[in-house]
Amino acid sequence: MPVESGSSSAARQVKQKRKSHSLSIRRTNSTEQDRLGLQRDILEGQDSKLPPSLRSNLLDLFSQIEREFENLYLENIELRRDIETLNERLAAEGHTFDGADLAKGALKTKASHSTSQLSQKLKTTYKASTSKPSQGVEPSSPRDLVIQIWNLFSGLCPKRSRSPVCIIPIFNIVSSFKATAARAVCQLVKEYVGHRDGIWDLSVTRNQPVVLGTASADHTAMLWSIETGKCLLRYTGHQGSVNSIKFHPTEQMALTASGDQTAHIWRYMVQLPTPQPVADVSQTPCEDDVDFSDKDEPDCEVEGPIDCPSIRVAATTLRSHQGVVIAADWLVGGRQVVTASWDRSANLYDVETSELVHSLTGHDQELTHCCTHPTQRLVVTSSRDTTFRLWDFRDPSIHSVNVFQGHTDTVTSAVFTVGDNVVSGSDDRTVKVWDLKNMRSPIATIRTDSAVNRISVSVNQKIIALPHDNRQVRLFDMSGVRLARLPRSNRQGHRRMVCCSIWCEDNTTCNLFTCGFDRQAIGWNINIPALLQEK
Repeated sequence: MPVESGSSSAARQVKQKRKSHSLSIRRTNSTEQDRLGLQRDILEGQDSKLPPSLRSNLLDLFSQIEREFENLYLENIELRRDIETLNERLAAEGHTFDGADLAKGALKTKASHSTSQLSQKLKTTYKASTSKPSQGVEPSSPRDLVIQIWNLFSGLCPKRSRSPVCIIPIFNIVSSFKATAARAVCQLVKEYVGHRDGIWDLSVTRNQPVVLGTASADHTAMLWSIETGKCLLRYTGHQGSVNSIKFHPTEQMALTASGDQTAHIWRYMVQLPTPQPVADVSQTPCEDDVDFSDKDEPDCEVEGPIDCPSIRVAATTLRSHQGVVIAADWLVGGRQVVTASWDRSANLYDVETSELVHSLTGHDQELTHCCTHPTQRLVVTSSRDTTFRLWDFRDPSIHSVNVFQGHTDTVTSAVFTVGDNVVSGSDDRTVKVWDLKNMRSPIATIRTDSAVNRISVSVNQKIIALPHDNRQVRLFDMSGVRLARLPRSNRQGHRRMVCCSIWCEDNTTCNLFTCGFDRQAIGWNINIPALLQEK
């Protein structure tokens, strides 16, 4: 009788071990089936509005998912035992190798990559199931959605891999909806809470003292200390929602547009409080701790009245529109202002005399925004008619206009950059970058998963901040490359639609501000060098 070699004996032991493990899983599953059957009897005895057949199918599917998790868990335990055995053997041979580091190092990276793929595919499946069905195609039923999710899960989780590299720790599966790669550091610094309704717009002064201004649907505009978050002044002169706020380039004057069909110019004087030490908030990766829930969360509640001075009378009131004034801005030099209204027109006023200089007509539907060039007499207006128009006042004798049709839905905003570019955002979920010298077609297109509101472009690095209806804020460069997503979870970030963003790169405390319909404005510190280093 031939003598069995050592390698053959070891292989037979491993095979027997695997066979016994397979048998133990079967016995466990049999016991589990009895337990699930008992649970099903209990659940079927409870009241439910689901049809019995659908409910039964759902229970079957989820029981399969539970068994799959159990098999993965048991396999994970066995493979960890194998790692410990190998470590002991290596230690006996004089090698030093930490198996725990292996499990938490390369293995965690691969597992996180797999679960990140699972998260992305689940989101894609959810969007496909909730989108408007095509003509002639029946919408997905709950059972079909569960089956799709189950198939995705089964395809991404290896069932019988014996290589330690394929270990998927259970804690990684549970936290699969947290993104793992941080592309830049974006830190929430300050929250500005005090308005009693949503905040439509915000702006930062261009001269000293540097303060933050907010325009709200509660009929007020407020000025805030950026460092302390304290309200310094409240303007209460409007009789309707305050939809826009912009500051004079050199003087302490503010321009606000309102639903009362007027625009107001008012002067302010504020004294900044003594800055308090900024709390040491740990740096938060932009992609981490993101909440994908679509459920609205409670708004920020204001405790009692805000104790700050008020201004009730405007220095100048501009009246010519027959509808809501949705936006207003100062032309270069600050001697003229432009307003945009739901009456489908934009008006150009002289600040000193309050007289109407030009009425800019041509849009087929309500205007949504207007913006002026920082160094030239150029104005761009956006409209619900899916277009935006460029108005040229550089030649006093000729006022030319160009119409641009690059979107398929409402153009929510179009803004100038310091150079020769215009960036437009739309409800069609796209942002387009245009060259003023050749605006026949965009030079870059950014496609997103949600409608885009009032965008902002940083002066120095030309980083585009996109506020979305789905409560997210994303950062892109001018070529359309995504740089970061600001943190948004149950603990921080906006809880409802984000309406506007504004950059303030010269401020060391906060260089980006956002506001939304959760009644708060947020100051962020964006580590721009780290942001661009990952580009």
